[in-house]
Amino acid sequence: MPKQSFISRTAVVLVVLTVFIIAGIITVVILFNNDLSHLRTTKVLPSMRLPKNLLPHSYKVVLQPHLYTQVMEEENGTSVNQTLQFNGISVVNFHCVEKTQTIYLHSKDLLITKIPVVKNQRRKVSLKVSQTVFHNDPSDFMEIYLEEPLETGEDYSLRLEFWGQMSEASAGLYVSAYHERDEEENVDTVRYLAATHLEPTMARAVFPCFDEPDMKAVFNVTIIHRNDMVALANGPIKGSADIGDWSYTSFYPTPKMSTYLFAFTVSEFTSIRSTTHDDVKIYTFARPEVTSGGLTRYAADVAGRILKFFEGYFGVNYKQGTLKQILLPDLDVIGMENWGLITYKEEVLLYDEKVSSQLDKNVIVVLIAHEMAHQWFGNLVTMKWWNQIWLNEGFATYMSIIAVDHVEPTFKMNEIFFLNELRSAFEQDALPSSHPLNPPEAEIQSAVDINHLFDKITYSKGASVLRMLADYMGENVFHEGVKKYLSDFSFKNPEQNNLWDCLQAAVKKDSGHTDVATLMESWTNQTGFPVITINTSTGEIYQKRFLFNDSSESDVWWQIPIRVMSSRADASLIKLTSKSPVKKNELISKNGEWILANVNRTGYYRVNYDPENWKRLLTQLETDRNLIPLVNRGQLIDDAFNLARANLVNVTLALDSTRFLRKETEYIPWEAATRNLQYFVLMFQHTEAFGPLQTYLRNQVEHLYDFYSNFTDDYAVPHEQASQYGQLTAVEVACSNRLPRCLKMASKVFGEWMSSNTNCIHPNLRSIIYCHAVAAGGEKEWEFAWEKVQTTNSSTEEEELLKALSCTTKVWLLSRYLEYSLEKANELDVAYVVGAVAGNVLGNPLAWNFVRQHWKNISGVLPAMLQSLTSQLFNQLQLKELESFAAEQKLLSTKIVTQFIEQAQANIRWVDKHMYTVRDWFERQNSSPSYNSNSKKRSLKTTNY
Repeated sequence: MPKQSFISRTAVVLVVLTVFIIAGIITVVILFNNDLSHLRTTKVLPSMRLPKNLLPHSYKVVLQPHLYTQVMEEENGTSVNQTLQFNGISVVNFHCVEKTQTIYLHSKDLLITKIPVVKNQRRKVSLKVSQTVFHNDPSDFMEIYLEEPLETGEDYSLRLEFWGQMSEASAGLYVSAYHERDEEENVDTVRYLAATHLEPTMARAVFPCFDEPDMKAVFNVTIIHRNDMVALANGPIKGSADIGDWSYTSFYPTPKMSTYLFAFTVSEFTSIRSTTHDDVKIYTFARPEVTSGGLTRYAADVAGRILKFFEGYFGVNYKQGTLKQILLPDLDVIGMENWGLITYKEEVLLYDEKVSSQLDKNVIVVLIAHEMAHQWFGNLVTMKWWNQIWLNEGFATYMSIIAVDHVEPTFKMNEIFFLNELRSAFEQDALPSSHPLNPPEAEIQSAVDINHLFDKITYSKGASVLRMLADYMGENVFHEGVKKYLSDFSFKNPEQNNLWDCLQAAVKKDSGHTDVATLMESWTNQTGFPVITINTSTGEIYQKRFLFNDSSESDVWWQIPIRVMSSRADASLIKLTSKSPVKKNELISKNGEWILANVNRTGYYRVNYDPENWKRLLTQLETDRNLIPLVNRGQLIDDAFNLARANLVNVTLALDSTRFLRKETEYIPWEAATRNLQYFVLMFQHTEAFGPLQTYLRNQVEHLYDFYSNFTDDYAVPHEQASQYGQLTAVEVACSNRLPRCLKMASKVFGEWMSSNTNCIHPNLRSIIYCHAVAAGGEKEWEFAWEKVQTTNSSTEEEELLKALSCTTKVWLLSRYLEYSLEKANELDVAYVVGAVAGNVLGNPLAWNFVRQHWKNISGVLPAMLQSLTSQLFNQLQLKELESFAAEQKLLSTKIVTQFIEQAQANIRWVDKHMYTVRDWFERQNSSPSYNSNSKKRSLKTTNY
C-alpha cells in the first residue's frame, strides 16, 4: 500500500471531526458527561465471557488524545483545567462462525457518537442496526442488535465512532504529567504525555473490541497527535502527514495478538538506539534530560543482548523489525510487555554509575529480561484464558534468569534470584488464603478475579515449579520441549495441557519415561506446597501440606521428585508419589551418616528430619561446612526457621542452625539467617532478650566483616555479585549490631563527605553507611543529609538519604522529620516518612502519636503506614491502644486493619511463648568459648580488581 493512501482516506473523515473538536470542545465535554448517565443496561448475564460465534481477525483503529486543550477557566481566572478527552474510530473485521442476530463485544465508559455501521464484506452491503445496549455491570458488554442475521461463513466489518475520557491513573488510556527543567529561565515547566496500560481488561476502555486473550487479531493503527509530539505504537512507523497543528501517524500492521497487548504513547521524549543487536532496531525513549544524561544507556545496550540471546535460545526470531522501550514517570507497574512497545516505570530503569548500586543494575537487567521473554511467552504464545496466566508470567520469570545468566554471567543470578523467588512464593503459599497456579476457569471471570492472580503465586511459584521440572527432566530435554511449545503454538492460545504434551514429546524423543502431566498437575492445580519429613533411622518419608498456622490434616498430596545425598554418597533421585508414609533404603542413615534432601534446593517443598539427623547436619556445618552444598547451607537455615514458625520443630533448633556462621563467608547462608532473624530483632528489641541477641550477632559477623575489610576500608567492592552482596550483609549486620570498627568506618567516610563535599562511598554501601552515620551522629549529620535531599538530582540518592534521616537516635530530630512531612508536603511523602520513623525503635511511639494527632490530614495513606506502625507492637497495652484507635476511627471493618491487628496479636503470643527460651539460648552462646579465636583471619584481596 502506498505510504499516504491510508492517511489520506482517514484524513477526509477526521479533518471535519478535528475542526469540530477545536471549535466546540466545551459543548462536547458537557454532552459527554451528561450522556454517560443515560446508557441503557440489561440484566447481568449468567456468563461474563463473550460468545465465540464471531471471531475478529483485524482492526483499523484511529485515536486522537487531547493533552493541552484548555477548556474551562477557574473562577479566579488564574489557571485552567486540562481536558482528558480522546476520540476515535475503530473498524473491526470479523468472521461469523455461527448464525446470530446480535453482536457482543466490549466497551467500557466510551460514548458511541454515531450509529454502528455493520457491513457484509463480500456483498458490500450494510445491515441495519435496531438497537445498541450497554451493560452497566462488570461484563462491560456492548450488544448490537441487527434487523437481519449474520450468516455462518461470512466476513463482516463493524465501524464505530466514539469519545472517551483519559484516566489520571495508569490504566486504559491515561495522561501523565512531569516537569521539564528550563535552566536558562530557572523554572520547571509541566509537560504531559499520553500512554496506555491495558492488561488485563482495559483495551475496551480505549476502543470497542473483542477484549479476551484468545480473540487475537491484527491491528492497523493511526494516531492523531500534535505535530510537536511523537507517537509510538506496537509496530514500526509506516507514514506521517501533517494537517494544521496535527500529525497523522500510521503504523505497520501488528502481528496477530491479543487486545491487552495493544499500546501507544504520545510524548515529547527522545531516544537512543541499542548497538548490541544488528537485525532488530531497538530504541529506548525517555524524557530528554534522562536520555541526554546517559541514564538509559545500560538499559538500551543490555536489551539488545537479551533479545539476541532469546532468539537463539528459543529458535524463533522476534516477529517485528523494531522494538521500543519507553520509560514512563507515573506507571503504576514496573513493566508491561506490549508487543513492540514495552513500557517501564522510569525510576526502575535508570542507571547512573555514580549513584546506582549493583542491586539497581540487577533490577534493570532482570526486569528487561522478563519483559523481553514475554515477547515469546505471552505475546507470540498466549494463554487461552486468564486462569492460566501463570503460563505467561511463570515462564517470563524463569526465562529471565536464564537470559541474565548468559548476558551478565558474573551476576550469578541463577543461585540468588531463584532463592528469592522461592522465598516469595513460600511466604504466600503457606497461608490458607493462597490459590492454585491454575484455578478453575469458572472461578476467574471478572476483572477483579483476574487482577487477583497477578501475585507471587503466579510469578514466583510459577517460575519455581518450572525450575523444578527442568531439573527433573534435564535442562536439555526441557529446553527442547519449550522450543516445540513455541513453534507449535505461535500466534495461538494454548492451555496448560498443550505445554505438558510438548514437554512429553521431548521426553519420549530422549527415551525417557517421565509422565509430565501426572507429575505437574499436582503442583499447578492444587493450592500450597508440601513439607516432607524424613526419619533416617527407619528410612520412612511422608508429606503433608505446609501451613504456618494450621494443624488440621489435609487430603492433598503431590508427586515429588527429591534429590538426596549423604555424607557418604553423591546425589540421587527418588520420587514420593503417595500421601501415606513409605520406606526408602536411600534414606536410612548407616553408621551415623547424615542425609540431606532437596540438593541444591531445586524442589518446591520444605524438608524436616528426625532430631538425630538434624543434629548430624548442624554438626557437619560447624566442623566442615563445605561438604554441604552452598545453596543447601542457606536452605537448612531457612527451613529450620520456618518449621519453627509452623511449630514443627523447636525454636532453639532454628537458632542452632546459625551457629556455623561465625566461620561462613558466603552470602547465601548469611542472607537466609539475617532475613529470618529480622523477625527476632523486631519482636525482642523492647525486651531483655535483645541485648544478648545483639551480642550474639556481633560475635557471629565479626569474621565476615574482617573478610571484606580490605574492600570496605578502600571504598571498593568485590568483582563478583555474590561477594558484593556478602560485603553488603557484613556491613549491615556489623553496624546494626554495633561492631565498633564498623560504626567508626561509617562515621569516618560520612564525615569525609561532609568536609570535602566529595562522596567516596561506593553506591552499594551508601544506604547502609548513610543510616548508621546519621544514627551515630547528631544534628550536624542530620542537617547535612537533609541538605543533600534538597540538592540531589538522583532519585536513588534521594531515597537513600530520606531513609537515613529516620535512623537518628535523637528523638527531637525524629519529631522534626515528622513535622517536615506535613510542612513540606511537596517534597516529602508523608506515608513514607511516618513508616520510616515507625521502623526506628525510638521513633515508633512518636509516629503513633503523630498519626493520632494528624489523622484527618493523613488518613488516606493509612495502608502504606500500617505495617511499620504495627510491626513493633509487643504487649497487650499497645494492642489495646491500637484497637481503641481503630474503633474510634471506624476502621475495624477495614480488611487491612483487621489483618494487621490479627498479626499483632500473633506476634504478642509468639513473644510471650518464646522470649525466655530465646534469651537463655543467646546468653548460653555468648558465654561459650569462641570458635577458633586464635585462628588467623582471612580476607579477600583487592588485587586483580
